[in-house]
Amino acid sequence: MQAADRVDAAEATSDLPLLREAAREAGKIALRYFRQSPEVWMKTGQSPVSEADFAVDRYLREMLLAARPDYGWLSEETLDSAERLGSRRLFVVDPIDGTRGFLDGRTEWCVSIAVVEEGAPIAGVLECPGREETFWAASGAGAMKNGAPVKVREIGDAPEIAGPKQMINSMPQNWRDRCRPIAYIPSLAYRIAMIADGKLDATFVKPNAQDWDLAAADLILREAGGKVLTYNGKPPVYGGAVTTHGKLVAGSGRLLDVMGRVIAEEA
Repeated sequence: MQAADRVDAAEATSDLPLLREAAREAGKIALRYFRQSPEVWMKTGQSPVSEADFAVDRYLREMLLAARPDYGWLSEETLDSAERLGSRRLFVVDPIDGTRGFLDGRTEWCVSIAVVEEGAPIAGVLECPGREETFWAASGAGAMKNGAPVKVREIGDAPEIAGPKQMINSMPQNWRDRCRPIAYIPSLAYRIAMIADGKLDATFVKPNAQDWDLAAADLILREAGGKVLTYNGKPPVYGGAVTTHGKLVAGSGRLLDVMGRVIAEEA
């Protein structure tokens, strides 16, 4: 049983004010660089990182760890340390999820912050300042967007689905013919939040997504009635020594079941 199944809702919610304040201020920092041609470097694998990513990471690390010095720290833009493995709770942070979109001037990017305990996210916030949206959730307390509850939508006759084309094309033909692929969304976290918000039905997730891409959005979707699942039909485990994930699916209902079978067969 994961921690998310056991944590009292009031206990999980106790970190939300801190996460929301931190995410709000981090979003303001990111906006100072948005569409302002920030300096950019290329990481291993030709993934871009900008001075905005580093500025947000620095602020969040200082602010959050000052408030919770006993929590561990895992962030895309901080050199990882095995020291975090000894912490009961862990901040899992993506300073800017969707950096490519951010640098292209698109609005589908977000600051992603989660608290993880025993492998499961128990509190999470996505701050999406380019779209004036904030999502948050705590275990057992539901998911919210800008103060209003969000919920996954029922699967209709023409479900909208995101993800790599080759994965969508691997679906059974009766489902493939029904589904409508949508245009690329640069932030994986925001894509999953769209499912929680009833704006999208499901998404495939290609291999090599990281804990920081997923943890906060996973919780928000779960509290909205959906799931993120691995090839074996279980939720991802976060905060371990290995932070990289294989193929995943996110959504709800029968469509999620069908997509889950696709990645199970490929595995």
